[in-house]
Amino acid sequence: MLKELSIIKKDFIDFVSRTWDKINDYITVHYLFVGISVLLVLFIYYIIYRLVRKGIRRVNDEKLSKERKEILYRLARYAFYFAVVVYILGLFGIKLSAIWGAAGIAGVAIGFAAQTSVSNLISGIFIVSEKSIKLGDTIIINGVTGVVDTISLLSIRVHTHDNQMVRIPNSSIINSLLTNNSYNSYRRYLLNVSVAYEADLELAVETLKKAPALCPTARTDPAPNVWIDSFGESGINLILAIWFDNSDFLAVKTEAFIAVKKVFDQAKIEIPYNKVVVHNA
Repeated sequence: MLKELSIIKKDFIDFVSRTWDKINDYITVHYLFVGISVLLVLFIYYIIYRLVRKGIRRVNDEKLSKERKEILYRLARYAFYFAVVVYILGLFGIKLSAIWGAAGIAGVAIGFAAQTSVSNLISGIFIVSEKSIKLGDTIIINGVTGVVDTISLLSIRVHTHDNQMVRIPNSSIINSLLTNNSYNSYRRYLLNVSVAYEADLELAVETLKKAPALCPTARTDPAPNVWIDSFGESGINLILAIWFDNSDFLAVKTEAFIAVKKVFDQAKIEIPYNKVVVHNA
């Protein structure tokens, strides 16, 4: 009897052992396949994301500007991250509807705080669609002058001429007066010049017209111009208008001052300035 019980016990232990091994094998194989399928899906998501970026990159710059491409790059990246997060949450049985429900409750609380971000986001879309700014442009807004480095959905970044980074919210650009010095390939520089009341105005105007010829970076088309502007406190104000390429601003400004001083000295025309006269008692 004892021998039979021992045999039954041994058979039962063997049965349990074999069953447990099969369960472990099943679990191992199951999770192995699950892990492989998860990696495969994520890899497919990544391939699709890369193909979308590559497709955007191949579009001709004339059809799709660099600024719009950058926005599309960001949207594609956000969509990729969103798809990955939703897929991983689904693996743990978390339904997206539950997340939206929680987000709806939380959205009421944070809605007011997000107004600025939403305003900047909408403004960013308008900026890109208007094409009023592009990378590399020199702009002036709210007293800040700088070269545009990046254009994003919420803000743009510029570096000033002394190499400081300034972040400008998109809503500020939409709601403020924006000057884009690089929008056109060339522009005009106006130099105010004053001559004494005793000077021959016709001679002064003709002399001032000679100054642009001494400026190597000044454009001849459109042609430069000179006109009388106003009567000042200590002299008559003339204006010299010179057209130049955007990249030559500092050069043409320096050349104009030197040229005006040179032609006026040659014609013996005095530029009035404050003088102190001391008489001996």
